[in-house]
Amino acid sequence: MKGRLFRVRVAAKVIVTALAVSMIPVPAAQADLRLGLKLGEIVDNVLPAPPTPDTTPSRTSSRITKRTTQPGLISTVLGTLGPTSTQAATAGTNGGGAPGAKASQKTLILYDNTGPWAWLGEAYAVQAGNLASHGSSYVMHPVGSYAAGEISGYTGVIYIGSTYDEPIPLAFLDDVLATTKPVLWMAHNIWQLTARAPSFQTTYGWNWVQYDTGAATTVRYENTDLGRNPLATPSGLMITSITNPAIASAPAIATGSAAGPINWATKAKNLTYIGEIPFSYVDHGDRYLAAADLISRVSNPAMADRKRALVRIEDVGPDADPGELRAIADYLYRQRIPFSIAAYPRYENPYGVENNGVAESYTLAERPDVINALRYMQNRGGTILMHGYTHQYEKLINPYDGVSGNDFEFYTAHVNENDSVIYDGPVPGDSAAWMQGRINSATTAFAQAGFARPAIFEPPHYAASAVDYEVIQQNFGKRYDRGLYFGGYCPGGACGTGTPQYDKIYGQYFPYLVRDIYGSVVAPEAVGNVEPEPFNNHPARLPADLVKTAQQLKVVDDGVASFFYHPYLGTAYLRDTVQGLKNAGYTFVSVGTVMAG
Repeated sequence: MKGRLFRVRVAAKVIVTALAVSMIPVPAAQADLRLGLKLGEIVDNVLPAPPTPDTTPSRTSSRITKRTTQPGLISTVLGTLGPTSTQAATAGTNGGGAPGAKASQKTLILYDNTGPWAWLGEAYAVQAGNLASHGSSYVMHPVGSYAAGEISGYTGVIYIGSTYDEPIPLAFLDDVLATTKPVLWMAHNIWQLTARAPSFQTTYGWNWVQYDTGAATTVRYENTDLGRNPLATPSGLMITSITNPAIASAPAIATGSAAGPINWATKAKNLTYIGEIPFSYVDHGDRYLAAADLISRVSNPAMADRKRALVRIEDVGPDADPGELRAIADYLYRQRIPFSIAAYPRYENPYGVENNGVAESYTLAERPDVINALRYMQNRGGTILMHGYTHQYEKLINPYDGVSGNDFEFYTAHVNENDSVIYDGPVPGDSAAWMQGRINSATTAFAQAGFARPAIFEPPHYAASAVDYEVIQQNFGKRYDRGLYFGGYCPGGACGTGTPQYDKIYGQYFPYLVRDIYGSVVAPEAVGNVEPEPFNNHPARLPADLVKTAQQLKVVDDGVASFFYHPYLGTAYLRDTVQGLKNAGYTFVSVGTVMAG
């Protein structure tokens, strides 16, 4: 029983590390104090954002007249496009749809890019684009470079208003008011649209009122209560008033504020409005799921509504207990459940933790009992994934003890005085050549143990640099994780052309299959894992918590209830989780089935 309790305490930190960036909680100085941050630090990738302006939007805003012509060319994730461009989307590149996406659909994503917090607009667009890829290919670029009539080249449009009073081209406002194609508008600047259409309320049957900053912490969508983190409430939620219920409706209602129930989402005709940025302070079972569903309804209105589940056995290295692996395989085999095995082929313990200070280093090929257990798992429905090479980095305490399975391999981190994991940046020497070397070394180690190179990659603790993600894409094209993304990577919407800003890091989990901005097909993991004890300021999560999250996930069409599990926990927690998901109406399939679309 080597280090079992410690492993339990560190294994699930990946769950909250891949949560989304924050919107406008409080002024930046206050946000730093509230989160206990030092300059440059990031806790769980939840970032402070600019304060919400304390002014009331004008119903006759003149800002819409400040830009009436568009720049000549539009920068997008698919290249440089203009009104006369014939450049087509290339399958498998950034902006391409995931397997199963509808080829006849193409979504336009527009975002704000002015002001001191402009990078957040890009971040929100990245998250929207990742989600839209489930249903269609997409193009994203700043709203300021929108060209008149551009909407005609797409089947739906998503606009994310993250900058208060962003100058929006009249051409875009006019096209939104004229089109019959689906339009999803988020957060700010809805007042510019209504000011452009004096008959807006009559035509659409609703209007905006004012922002609410009360404690609206529950959002009900599809007869399901979803969470809204209290940290998001100071950002503001736009109150809307439905004046003609025959035309307008509220697909989602927020409750908890003294203002009473608030229309979190308002829909009329082809226009759906969400009164906030739904990518801020995201947690399990969050209102983010409602946004993910509404986005997929734009990118593919004919989305199939399958309820599938995945299970992944996590952190299986040369030091694994063969008996534990066989017990897990036997249970899942009896249940006729295919599963994945996240394996790393080399074990390192440079400081001899729990080994009397004597360093250890060995490969999978040197542990025949583990090899036989992995073969046994494969014969019972297991698919091996590459989970890095050593699941730690050289002799660095990163951030726990340098031991394989505990530490990060492709990113540096430390635990601060508040017991929070802080993401610091790429590892020393990080480069495309270095990352390729790690993959090559892992491939060789698997081969020496008699295994082919796995077809799917999972970065340890879901953390890698942008360069590393690019190399993973080149070698595998498939990941099974929650991705990390970085400000500055997609300037003007052209992902991969900018310099990643590692002090502007944010993560995202997916409720369904996507093709993310690195071009990789990403199997979802939105349910988390069993964690019997609290750690690093994260609460314990038991099977009932995972099942509750899966129940909330059912609001998403084609949602996949995917979780991971550590074999040293035995089979009891696994049994309870599997049975709970089955009772919730999910059918377990293989990761290959999900990745096929």
